[in-house]
Amino acid sequence: MPNESLAKTLSKWRLRVASLLEHFDELPHLGAQISRLEMLLARANDLMTQQAVLTAQKQEVSKALAEVVVEGRKVMSFLDAGVRLHYGHRSEMLVAFGQQPFRGQRRVRLVGPDGRPIK
Repeated sequence: MPNESLAKTLSKWRLRVASLLEHFDELPHLGAQISRLEMLLARANDLMTQQAVLTAQKQEVSKALAEVVVEGRKVMSFLDAGVRLHYGHRSEMLVAFGQQPFRGQRRVRLVGPDGRPIK
């Protein structure tokens, strides 16, 4: 029972409540617990509805956040290009703006089969 799905559990609750109410005259001593299970079933249905609404809201918020991030990335690219244009792509001032200045590429030294550099 602990590993069964929520839908299966609630289905069992509905069937059990219906059966107990149908045979209530034989089981009057269970009236309080039947009422309690009915209340829990109603509460579970309300919470499932609320969960569905929140899931839909979360999806809308996620879409809006994705749009904001795309727009922000475009603005960041524009600003980065402006800073590079102003200071130059080799300036060490770019580090202050979180950018990597162009420092050239390291020369690759070619070596021959004997391990000596080729000139």
